[in-house]
Amino acid sequence: MTILCVRFQLPPAGEAALPGLLGLLEDFTPVVQALPPDGALADLRGAERYFGRDAVELASVIRVRALAHHGVDCVIGAGPGPMLARVALGDARPGVTCAVPEEPDAIAQFLADKPVAALPGVGAASARTLCEYGLDTLGLVAAAPLSTLQRLIGAKAGRELREKARGIDRGRVVPNSVSRSLATERPFTRDELDPDRHRRALLSAAEELGSRLRALDKVCRTLTLTVRYADRSSTTRCRTLKEPTAHSPALTRAAYDMYEVLGLQRARVRALALRAEGLDPAEQASYQLTFDPFDEKARRIEEVADRARAKFGPHAVMPGSLAA
Repeated sequence: MTILCVRFQLPPAGEAALPGLLGLLEDFTPVVQALPPDGALADLRGAERYFGRDAVELASVIRVRALAHHGVDCVIGAGPGPMLARVALGDARPGVTCAVPEEPDAIAQFLADKPVAALPGVGAASARTLCEYGLDTLGLVAAAPLSTLQRLIGAKAGRELREKARGIDRGRVVPNSVSRSLATERPFTRDELDPDRHRRALLSAAEELGSRLRALDKVCRTLTLTVRYADRSSTTRCRTLKEPTAHSPALTRAAYDMYEVLGLQRARVRALALRAEGLDPAEQASYQLTFDPFDEKARRIEEVADRARAKFGPHAVMPGSLAA
């Protein structure tokens, strides 16, 4: 096992601690890839030789240091590759590192009983399609004919899914840092099942992000949605916007679209988080002119609302559905 996938158990609105936690990982290896909002991948091939310990032993040291220096616990999965480490993370728990063996037969056995949705990159729609045809575990997917998978989910996606289900991990850890971004989170006081409340939380988060972007004279190119569930698992979806924007309605539409694609049915949601990434100066952004008077009117109202909030506070002006 040479790759660790670490998920830090950050408190609500505690994402500001992530850069420091990434620095902790960089004490062991320079090959660290941030997985906002609360995770990271670390390639420990060089660290194992340098420290004379394997990845599981180093994971224990990382966990202790995260608690001692930052007061943050973490769950860690280990595997021969990034994909396998991320799958192992699903079986990990605080204090115990879940490790995938390196032998091909052991990898196949580890993956065989996992649901197809356990693979990174397999969304709710693809998982639902596969399950409708009885391919609900990775073992069944690995044994299925390639032509069947390609017919169900597409040529490229089918080929990649079959390789991953067989434990073939072609991924690598790409060193990066937490990208230029703004984030906000909406935790619920209790696990929330109501989709209307989910949408109101997304509306509130998108309004806040838009207001903060405009206050900084920034626009974002990408919006990321993270849904945290009652069992501490999470789902993350990312969308590149049609044009860089700080316009709250555009951010809200993108957030709603990502939420709808997840197809959450009676999901017990603990928190929703939005992250605006790829920030650029607003004056350098291109803007598609339209002949729609309603769009222009909405942008002018938004400017007036920003001035009111700057003078009277963030709750001076808000959408009617959030007033209650």
